[in-house]
Amino acid sequence: MHFDVIIIGAGSMGMAAGYFLAKSGKSTLLLDAHTPPHQRGSHHGETRMIRHAYAEGEQYVPFVRRAQSLWYELERESGKEIFLKTGVLSVGKETGQFIQETIKSAEKYDLPLLTLSRKEVHNRFPGMHVPNESVGCFESESGVLKCEDSITAYKALAKHYGATLLTGSRVTGVSLNNHVAQVHTVDETYAAHSVIISAGAWSGPLLDTIGLKLPLTPLRKTFAWFHADEQTYGKDAFPAFAYESSNGLYYGFPSIEGAGLKVGRHDGGTPIHPDEQMAPFGTLAEDEEDLRTFVHRHMPKVNDLAYGKTCLYTMTPDDRFIIDRHPQYKNLYVAAGFSGHGFKFSSAVGQALSQLVCLGETEIDISAFSLDRFQRK
Repeated sequence: MHFDVIIIGAGSMGMAAGYFLAKSGKSTLLLDAHTPPHQRGSHHGETRMIRHAYAEGEQYVPFVRRAQSLWYELERESGKEIFLKTGVLSVGKETGQFIQETIKSAEKYDLPLLTLSRKEVHNRFPGMHVPNESVGCFESESGVLKCEDSITAYKALAKHYGATLLTGSRVTGVSLNNHVAQVHTVDETYAAHSVIISAGAWSGPLLDTIGLKLPLTPLRKTFAWFHADEQTYGKDAFPAFAYESSNGLYYGFPSIEGAGLKVGRHDGGTPIHPDEQMAPFGTLAEDEEDLRTFVHRHMPKVNDLAYGKTCLYTMTPDDRFIIDRHPQYKNLYVAAGFSGHGFKFSSAVGQALSQLVCLGETEIDISAFSLDRFQRK
């Protein structure tokens, strides 16, 4: 029952880390309370966006470019389609921070980014309405990731390289010193030299038990698919998008395989404990009203709502990730608080965690995601 590494949480980040560690020759155990991919975390819903010009800060650009190259590698090794190059359109006020930071990051890293006027957006994508004061920034090389398919691919490859995956294994505690760790589940105790905690919304409560209290807030979020004309909103005609409107920041995806236009809202959300039974989509009146209002105002050719789902965001106060080593236990690593925009990075997060465990450092710059930014306060 002794492993080189135990990973607690085999979702987006954990499964990728399991793949890289197993491929490097480390005996690796992945533990998950559910069977990934599953509906209880932050990785379901079929699709996630990958943007390269990054309004959240130019420090993310090298990280996301590394992630993109690793998604291509996953496609080659797995033989599965993971990335769809639909392009990404970011819409917002021309003078606003969202658009200005997008343009700034593209200029610094020489990314292909085309700034379109309101009229040019409409001419190119007639299914989208843009207000007079807004513009669009189009990235032709960005697009959509098949999130559940990517986890399935990493899972198959991790097991191929010798990783052990135990599902239905809820972790109840971790006992640590700097030489060995014991991970306790309901039924068993496992030992390893190193442990990675990448348990999504459950990371905070688990870290609390070993004396590391982090400001992590899980949120209930909703998203939905709308019936839409394939010629206007299909993946060959319409991009993924991030849209800063007067009511908030929304995101969406073209119709893929006839599923309909998918739309969600990035800001907002309702705080929830991860063990709390999440109210299904439509339980709250605003679940549908908010998305319907946005779609009818900005996607005038979209028809009625087809169906919706819920998921979890795990937020940090600054919306930046946590990827670091525990300040006291040097064999404990944390990947948490991905704040609703982390999935696109998960391939690179997995590689970074593997390098930290194997080499003690990573060639990927993760300095912006350190734990000490909270400890300094």
